[in-house]
Amino acid sequence: MPAKKKARKKTAKKKVAKKKATKRKVAKKKVAKKKVAKKKKTKKKVAKKKVAKKKVAKKKAKRKPNPAFMRPWTPSLALSAIVGSKPLPRTQVTKKIWAYIKKHGLQDRFKRTMINADDKLKKIFGGKGKVSMFEMTKLISKHLH
Repeated sequence: MPAKKKARKKTAKKKVAKKKATKRKVAKKKVAKKKVAKKKKTKKKVAKKKVAKKKVAKKKAKRKPNPAFMRPWTPSLALSAIVGSKPLPRTQVTKKIWAYIKKHGLQDRFKRTMINADDKLKKIFGGKGKVSMFEMTKLISKHLH
């Protein structure tokens, strides 16, 4: 009988050893998973911090208009028929001309970048019947003093 008891003890020890080994493996896997999870969390936090820093930087910088744009210009007689005779900055002159164009429906229906001039605008555009919106600002600047 003592031989059977020894054999049982050995098999029992082997089983216990196997259980301990599997527990260690499982524990190692859990630790590895936790480490990976922590790394992911730290990466997310770093990404969030970068995004937050960018937002803060945008809030600090407010654009100030260039004083050259705000300088009042006196319009010529032809231009004053549309805009008025008071001195205005270039930005306001352009706004008023666009308001005039839209009010009278002078923008070309098919090619929206072109403007069909009426009698008042022909004087400003140098006698041209059709002008592109990009050329328009160049022609208007000749009528500001």
